[in-house]
Amino acid sequence: MTPGISRLGTVLTSGNPAWTSLLGLCPLLAVSTSVVNALTLAVATTGVLLGSSIAIATLRHRIPEFARLPAFVLIIATWTTCAVMLLEAYAYEIYGSIALFVQIIVTNCIILARAESFASRVPPLAAARDALIVAMGFAAALLLLGAVREIAGKATLFAGMEQLFGPAAAGWEITVPGVESGLLIVVLPPGAFITAGLLIALSRGIAARRSARGRRTDNPPDAVESRS
Repeated sequence: MTPGISRLGTVLTSGNPAWTSLLGLCPLLAVSTSVVNALTLAVATTGVLLGSSIAIATLRHRIPEFARLPAFVLIIATWTTCAVMLLEAYAYEIYGSIALFVQIIVTNCIILARAESFASRVPPLAAARDALIVAMGFAAALLLLGAVREIAGKATLFAGMEQLFGPAAAGWEITVPGVESGLLIVVLPPGAFITAGLLIALSRGIAARRSARGRRTDNPPDAVESRS
């Protein structure tokens, strides 16, 4: 398994920055009431992270040390503005429901952290690869949380996809058989914290199990007994 594939697997599961470092929780909790909202923000965030990482990596030798932070924020804000304009032009209905959280992508700690710790130190291709991996992890967290909350809170899945993909996607909606309505609390702010807490616990449990399995592999019982 290549290092890139291995890292992607880690980011998508136990090493997801949304669960381990708790970065980007504001949009993660606020927007994830449905899959369509989560998908829209995930696509916008991916575009901003990818574009800003490539731009910062390209300009890394031209940005003076004292101006790094304002320059990074300006670059991220530029790409955020592009994402806002594209959503206003092509998906205005869904943009209207999550506009605030698309506009504050510029303050997403995950994007700024990758710009400072990685994109500003490597060539554009490496920065693009890192941005895609991190963006996929954040998108996975958003979509998982959105799917769980939509199923439990509304008894549907993929509702409202026509807002993003047009009338052809109106038939994508899936309803939970035998359930007329879900648990209202799940789609309210308290439900966001409860659901996210359960997913964080699951992620950390997976990480702990992997760590324990790795220790057993490195130190098998027979080897320990022979040393003793």
